[in-house]
Amino acid sequence: MLQFARGKKGHCMRGKAIMIQGTGTNTGKSMLVAGLARAFANRGLQVRPFKPQNMSNNAAVTPDGGEIGRAQALQALAARVPPHVDMNPILLKPQTSTGAQVIIQGQVAGTQEAREFGRNRDALMPRVLESFERMRAEADLVLVEGAGSPAETNLRARDIANMGFARAADVPVILAGDIDRGGVIAQIVGTKTVLEPADNAMIAGFAVNKFRGDVTLFDEGRDDIAARTGWPCLGVVPWFDGAGKLPAEDVMDLPARAASGGRGLKVVVPRLPRISNFDDLDPLAAEPGIELCIAGPGNPLPLDADVILLTGSKATLADLAALRAEGWDQDILSHVRYGGQVLGLCGGYQILGRQISDPGGIEGPPASAPGLGLLDVETVLVPVKELALREGVSTGDNIPLTGYEIHMGRTTGPDCARGWLDFGKGPEGAVSADGLVRGCYQHGIFSSDAFRASWMKGFGQQSQASYAAGVEETLDALATHLEQCMDLDLLWRLAR
Repeated sequence: MLQFARGKKGHCMRGKAIMIQGTGTNTGKSMLVAGLARAFANRGLQVRPFKPQNMSNNAAVTPDGGEIGRAQALQALAARVPPHVDMNPILLKPQTSTGAQVIIQGQVAGTQEAREFGRNRDALMPRVLESFERMRAEADLVLVEGAGSPAETNLRARDIANMGFARAADVPVILAGDIDRGGVIAQIVGTKTVLEPADNAMIAGFAVNKFRGDVTLFDEGRDDIAARTGWPCLGVVPWFDGAGKLPAEDVMDLPARAASGGRGLKVVVPRLPRISNFDDLDPLAAEPGIELCIAGPGNPLPLDADVILLTGSKATLADLAALRAEGWDQDILSHVRYGGQVLGLCGGYQILGRQISDPGGIEGPPASAPGLGLLDVETVLVPVKELALREGVSTGDNIPLTGYEIHMGRTTGPDCARGWLDFGKGPEGAVSADGLVRGCYQHGIFSSDAFRASWMKGFGQQSQASYAAGVEETLDALATHLEQCMDLDLLWRLAR
């Protein structure tokens, strides 16, 4: 039976913490933390997720006016608490192959090349620990997620994401391996082999994730890992089929899906190199009546698309150039000539205009380029980032919706007179004169069931999903899944 001591206000006198690190990228750390957060919240604990450093262009806006990784926002939802900037104090948002925008405790701190950031990591640890202590002060249990792998010995000297943090904050570690990739025994045992003794001392146990089939077939493998490492096994976690129903952190994890029951609304999304905030696609992927097609490089956009959707971008001018290099600009122009619709969100909205200018070098060297010219608007990138949660309606039919802004551009022009969203400041967004092309800066609008249903109805399709309810049901199912296959009482005892 789970036991824990609470303080006078219903919290632990000093919250316990435990960290989930992985043997590599995409081992399922984010999903494990989300499921554990819901499981321990269901047991009556105050839980907080925490990730010292994340690298993702899929960010969430917090009620306190900052941004964090989308995975930590999902984990906060799992813990049934509002997301907060302290849950992910360092967020790196890649803009080029070697440089990224650096977000510290929710706010833009500048742009740095990877080598420069590596030299400056030591200065960031105090901010990380500051955020962690605030989370621990209000929680019974803080579930910490690592990044990548602690076995990347070339990064260890300045690490703040894995063992560097674990040792600085004195947080024990559970090491998760990914059996779906194969070689999980070598993953876990090999990690122990390359870690220095003081780092190994932080590891309190291991888990094996993404097992397919009869888990008893891995009993000997589990025991072999335990014998070779001296670590207890907290569980062999079977493959969780509902993972695709939860918001994806990496666009490569977003499932392209066909409509069930025959031809549905076909939404085609070009996968641009710096695609960001593609959580706009998750509610569409959940709809049985929508065929979501993610078009990768080297492939033309399908001719039978009903809607071409341009998502957000962390480097709009670079993604515009990539779009043209793929020939997708011609596919989009042809699509509109034949009466097809196009929707641009945030960076996609900017791409649809006549001109994009970056006079201050926000995304790189100062530059400008003509857009696709499908909307009579122009965009100027500015250094001030708009970060806000929004509630409003769609104009005309007055359908309620919520959304969020996260951008560094100002867009103006004649087509803005036909704004199609209203968040209390007058119509926003833009619509072309023929009504086929529209854009806006608001992300997250398709998460609103009524708005999504109205949008689908315009294409003759009926909405069959309740998106938020579906996410909640999946989180509950994930928590039950982990309760059945992991020793959560042992995990609680190992936390400190």
